[in-house]
Amino acid sequence: MLSLPRDCLLQKDIRFGYAQCNFIPFILLLSPGIVFAHYGPIWRQQRKFSHSTLRHFGLGKLSLEPKIIEEFKYVKEEIQKHGGNPFSPFPIISNAVSNIICSLCFGQRFEYNNSDFKKMLDLMSRGLEISINSQILLINICSWLYYLPFGLFKEMRQIEKDLTVFLKGIIREHREALDKENPQDFIDMYLLHMEEEMKSNSNSSFDEDYLFHIIGDLFIAGTDTTTNTLLWCLLYMSLNPEVQEKVQKEIEKVIGPDRAPSLTDKVHMPYTEATIMEVQRMSVVVPFGIPHMTSEKTTLQGYTIPKGTLIIANLWAVHRDPAIWENPKNFSPERFLDEEGKLIKREYFIPFGIGKRVCMGEQLAKMELFLMFVSLMQNFIFTFPKDSKKPIMTGKFGLTLSPYPFNVIVSKR
Repeated sequence: MLSLPRDCLLQKDIRFGYAQCNFIPFILLLSPGIVFAHYGPIWRQQRKFSHSTLRHFGLGKLSLEPKIIEEFKYVKEEIQKHGGNPFSPFPIISNAVSNIICSLCFGQRFEYNNSDFKKMLDLMSRGLEISINSQILLINICSWLYYLPFGLFKEMRQIEKDLTVFLKGIIREHREALDKENPQDFIDMYLLHMEEEMKSNSNSSFDEDYLFHIIGDLFIAGTDTTTNTLLWCLLYMSLNPEVQEKVQKEIEKVIGPDRAPSLTDKVHMPYTEATIMEVQRMSVVVPFGIPHMTSEKTTLQGYTIPKGTLIIANLWAVHRDPAIWENPKNFSPERFLDEEGKLIKREYFIPFGIGKRVCMGEQLAKMELFLMFVSLMQNFIFTFPKDSKKPIMTGKFGLTLSPYPFNVIVSKR
């Protein structure tokens, strides 16, 4: 295993991007899918279809805005139930973010008091947290460890089983109720495309098994990463009230107190955008990106790297490199602004990765982050409870980097 140097990552060298390897047991749920599948014709077909279908349902388009803004109304209601008492924002934010991807993929959203759905979100978070535990990683050496009937091994298998039942149940419901003349979501479109493919190509890669893995990709990756980023946003805002105040002043100036935000506002809100970017730089919710594998024998900085070597891109190190960022441990949105207060594009700011394996959900994540973050700042002031201990800011390390549990106090603006 080799930790991919920053320069190699930015070169987008095709030798380091052609194939990937499933080296974490939890990924069995996601593989082959899109995120962790080997690069090749099948991956290209599936990714192209997935991207075009998601765009059909609003990915990266203003047409998706109303769905996100509508979901925030439920977030607002849930937050207001707590009054001025400290509470954990984790379940509310997780449910809201997941509902956006669920509406695109499943054609439905889930109520915040839906115990079964809350269980799925908790299981997903737990699975990502323990997936790179040292015990679990031993499975890469001794695969039979995966079937041990105790400890983390048993817990991981149960998580995969429960999530599999949940996702396959949704696919089954769609298959039984499919209206060929009126597809409602990603699953419907995939099932219709699958039927067409089978008529002309008996070896088509489009089948229900692949659909299951893609849905796993979208549901798990699409929920966890954006959820954690928004939670980091709330934590940093509650710990940095002066930054929160600047964001809110910009919101008042550009949007006002009542109008819902729009992506068209983003260009007029450089400080708010810089704040989101600084949270992403500090937190790096996917610290090691997506694992790659060399497609051929190659040489890097004098080292010979055999074909099939697992490559890890240390995105966390890129975003904390003191040779690139001045005082990288300090939270400072101003580093993304020039002297005139205009947004600066930084070459080494790559929270979604780069190259052929760049996150397919980048556009959706950016939409959700901006609209949700602005809506939260527009409506509420977030304060860290005075009697609470500040959480460890390095975060909980797993396949993704989530903040440690924390509470906030919310007051209405």
